[in-house]
Amino acid sequence: MKILLLGSGAREHALARTLCQDPAVKALHALPGNPGIGSVVSTAGMPTVLHHGNPLDPAAVAALAVELGVDLVVIGPEGPLVAGVGDAVRAAGIAVFGPDAAAAKLEGSKAFAKEVMAAAGVPTALARVCSSPEDLEEALDEFGAPHVVKDDGLAAGKGVVVTDSRKEAFSHGLAVIEAGGVVVVEEYLDGPEVSLFCLCDGTTVVPLQPAQDFKRAFDNDAGPNTGGMGSYTPLPWAPPGLVDEVVATVAQPTIDEMAKRGTPFTGVLYCGLALTSTGTRVIEFNVRFGDPETQGVMAQLRTPLAGVLLAAAEGRLAELPPLEWAEGAAVTVVIAAKNYPSAPRTGDSIGGLAEVEEEPNVHVLHAGTAYGEGGVLISAGGRVLSIVGHGPSLAFARERAYKGVDYITLEGSHYRKDIAKAVAEAEQG
Repeated sequence: MKILLLGSGAREHALARTLCQDPAVKALHALPGNPGIGSVVSTAGMPTVLHHGNPLDPAAVAALAVELGVDLVVIGPEGPLVAGVGDAVRAAGIAVFGPDAAAAKLEGSKAFAKEVMAAAGVPTALARVCSSPEDLEEALDEFGAPHVVKDDGLAAGKGVVVTDSRKEAFSHGLAVIEAGGVVVVEEYLDGPEVSLFCLCDGTTVVPLQPAQDFKRAFDNDAGPNTGGMGSYTPLPWAPPGLVDEVVATVAQPTIDEMAKRGTPFTGVLYCGLALTSTGTRVIEFNVRFGDPETQGVMAQLRTPLAGVLLAAAEGRLAELPPLEWAEGAAVTVVIAAKNYPSAPRTGDSIGGLAEVEEEPNVHVLHAGTAYGEGGVLISAGGRVLSIVGHGPSLAFARERAYKGVDYITLEGSHYRKDIAKAVAEAEQG
């Protein structure tokens, strides 16, 4: 099988690494990829080939897929999905793992997602769509603190403000409205959060292993919201039957509703959930694998990935045997650039990667990296690396991840020191 993977982050590096462990994959191409993805070699001994170009250009991606003669296109980020890349590639006769633009509105518009959830009877937070300062004032008064204000459109995981400060909430919403946008104000959902990825083929839903991520920049959930500073999987504290419940009450009704609308959903439905005092509620939907949860989930998956994604693209998920998972756990720690998330500094040299890879049960995934002068690896984004530890327990996986972090040198960088700490300590008694 020949595959074209779109994207350049640690999520895509995790997917590339997992795809290339599948004996069915003879060649992997990436657009645009990153230095880490470029270093991945398939079991057939073929190195990943990186391509220059714009992954947001539907016609260009479709043309590349045809030129390369790939069997499957796997779309990592949300941008190309919302832009209609999936539509263009399917029109060229090539299988795509990822929804068409119409179905990608589940992430592209939070207001649309709320409409679909209401029609499908999916439990979620009460919400109001606001397009004027007056609407915003009324919604903030209606729901009270803590205030939850979300950009309606794509915001790379950072368009949400959760705060007790009415002034901060109003300021965020007003900035979006004055820029011509729309915001969604929601009731605050209490309880721990869970991320569950569900593979979908338009009809059938196959869940992956649940994970939890850490959104705030600093320890003890302090600091601004980010795209995610770390994650762990599985969740030993999750209620028995949670995954089956989410499939039955959230994912399957949503997929059925999308099919009823004539916009069948193929790809990943990322269910962001809150386990509230009154039951499981949806915080948000995404239409792609989440970052940084994917890094750990892929480390745990034992079923060859390529065949599963192709089955989803071709409407054959119901034919597959149950997915197989490794015993134990995985923990991901994100190393971020100086000043992330406000104004991340780039261009700093990165060291220590070779030393990490020599350690057992830990590996490095590239996110914001590039090659500088003389082939030196440098930072090129806010979240620079993901360090993934895995093993027989959460405590073991966590120790491995932080052992890897200790080797990395990147001036001014920062990372959270409490990823999976509480749950690992509880596991040890």
